[in-house]
Amino acid sequence: MSEPAAPAAGDKGPRLQDRVLGGVRWGRLQEPLGFIKVLEWLFAIFAFGACGSFSGETGATVKCGGETKEMSAISVQFGYPFRLYQVPFEMPDCEGESETRTLHLIGDFSAPAEFFVTLGVFSFLYAMAALVLYLRFHSLYGENKKLPFADFCVTVCFAFFWLVAAAAWGKGLTDVKAATRPASLIAAMAVCQGQEVVCNAGTTPAMGLANISVLFGFINFLLWAGNCWFVLKETSWQAQAAPHDSAAEQGAIDKQ
Repeated sequence: MSEPAAPAAGDKGPRLQDRVLGGVRWGRLQEPLGFIKVLEWLFAIFAFGACGSFSGETGATVKCGGETKEMSAISVQFGYPFRLYQVPFEMPDCEGESETRTLHLIGDFSAPAEFFVTLGVFSFLYAMAALVLYLRFHSLYGENKKLPFADFCVTVCFAFFWLVAAAAWGKGLTDVKAATRPASLIAAMAVCQGQEVVCNAGTTPAMGLANISVLFGFINFLLWAGNCWFVLKETSWQAQAAPHDSAAEQGAIDKQ
């Protein structure tokens, strides 16, 4: 008797892939709970990506007095995590004692920026894990009453943290703008206080990407806050309230 042919080694990959993806119910993405989780996943990437990748440039020009009247251009690069006190720049010395002096920008705004980015990363990871659970293991999500309750508690926490993070980073960004504008750079240079020295504004920082990151933060808050209702409907609290309401409506009909 001839033995059955062994499956080819190349068939294991597709079969394993079919087992993993075969149980994924993509149709649940059309439901509010699944669709909002996708939006949470995407906007978390947009939020921490826009803030974490930001870099700006500010500058000024210094024209010394005297016979030479040399003009020096100062350019300062800064960015995330916005520890401005660690950003150096060279200030010209118009008195001739030395060519330049090293100064630093003023301020440390790393706390709200890092909290914002960290929250975005954790939101991204949790939304991705929740999506996998909801699409691939939805039966477990429905049978285990603790999972919807835990998801609801985590969703409420993320909504609160996004409100705090967006507001804090919005205030921090306002302070960053004030500390990096050319007028603040000129005010920090003692050489500009000289009578024959002329200091003018140079490059103005473009803060568009940072402004968008704050907007993404508030959008994330709205998404997570709105998702609280849809997650609540999956918990035992809502399941117990539905039969109670139905019984009350039936009793009212019987009385009529």
